Amino acid sequence: MDSVRSRLMALAGTALVTAALTGCAGSSDAHDSGPGVTKEPCPNAVNKKNGCIYLGIISDLTSGPFKALGAPMTTAEQKFWHRVNQQGGIKGYDIDVVTYVRDNRYDIEVHRRAHNEIKGKVLALAQTLGSPMTDAILPDLRSNKMIAVPASWSSKWETEDVILESGASYCFESMNAIDYMAQRSSIKKVLSVHYPGDYGADAAAGAEIGARAHGLTFSDLEVVQNDPSDAVDAIVTQKPDLVIVTTGPADAAAIVGDSVSRGFDGRFFGSNPTWDKSLLKNTAAPAMKSRYLQTAPWKPFATDSPGHTAMRAALGSVDPNDNFTSGWVSSYPLKAVLQKAAENKDLTREGLLEAVKQTAVVDYEGMLPSAAGNFSGDANTSAFRQSVINRPDEAEFTGIKVISDFFAGPTARAHRFTGTCAKPK
Repeated sequence: MDSVRSRLMALAGTALVTAALTGCAGSSDAHDSGPGVTKEPCPNAVNKKNGCIYLGIISDLTSGPFKALGAPMTTAEQKFWHRVNQQGGIKGYDIDVVTYVRDNRYDIEVHRRAHNEIKGKVLALAQTLGSPMTDAILPDLRSNKMIAVPASWSSKWETEDVILESGASYCFESMNAIDYMAQRSSIKKVLSVHYPGDYGADAAAGAEIGARAHGLTFSDLEVVQNDPSDAVDAIVTQKPDLVIVTTGPADAAAIVGDSVSRGFDGRFFGSNPTWDKSLLKNTAAPAMKSRYLQTAPWKPFATDSPGHTAMRAALGSVDPNDNFTSGWVSSYPLKAVLQKAAENKDLTREGLLEAVKQTAVVDYEGMLPSAAGNFSGDANTSAFRQSVINRPDEAEFTGIKVISDFFAGPTARAHRFTGTCAKPK
């Protein structure tokens, strides 16, 4: 392969979520088909003789704290399925992930309404962004046996057959972060600052498990979105050696920057969604570069793997962004399940759910180990526990550099996973 750097120097513009990317699928082999499956071709079909499978996307696209995650993820998912269609589709069907795209603005009720609007028109959800938002529609997903791909990494998804997660959960990320620091420095006190809900609670629970495993003092504090001042006060007052941050990128930058400016000399580990390369242009950039590390479920945009290479080729001229990577990687399990259901001649929701239980490996084209796609065993056996560790680096295309390859620390390896890490309130 040509050097990644020389190929990516040509990337510039911004991909539009609303770009008319086709993905359809439809019909001939299946005995029965469910909602979202038609014999008619998709709108703007790549393969005019194929039927169409409609998949829904509910994401933070315009005004929520994770729009920097949701918009690129959605673009990458649309490109992923367009590539599938260009390769012939899936057993006589193209895939459409354009018709039923909805904006949740990271609001639970907006998300719920969007789901109710499209659920009868799609076979599955190619994206549902936000742990609290996905949790809000989970009973309905279960009752309708409807598969969904989360744009979140809650450990709760490990126990849900209707959720097709990829990568390590926030819980295991926090365990790995503490193991990483404990092996490299002397730490005695850990503080978790986080949003309320499954996202923050899952990371905090993992941090507590990691802290207890090393005999460290642990405390946690919920952060008000867009107002992290209480968290900064707590950090400066309590003086922990390590702070686990589980917020949006803007709040993470404020927490790190303001704490350091007030004399805090400890270190920060951010959960995967806390990072965006725009933070290198933030006033907190010096503090982020010197004090912040990130746990991530996979490697960055410029990585040399077949999957990363295919993603970059499909995206074309875009500003490199690791949220594209998240959208692309997370699409592989749904592709594998659709293929299995089509082979079983059962493209119904029940057929997809059965196909999930038959899926023990997923070909991520080198972006994740194939074992990360095990949906066939119990939660403890199938839970993927490996993370990568990154640090900010302006020389990298997405502003983040891998400093530790896929690993599961001793705490994550030893943890007996029987259900979600987050404690019910």
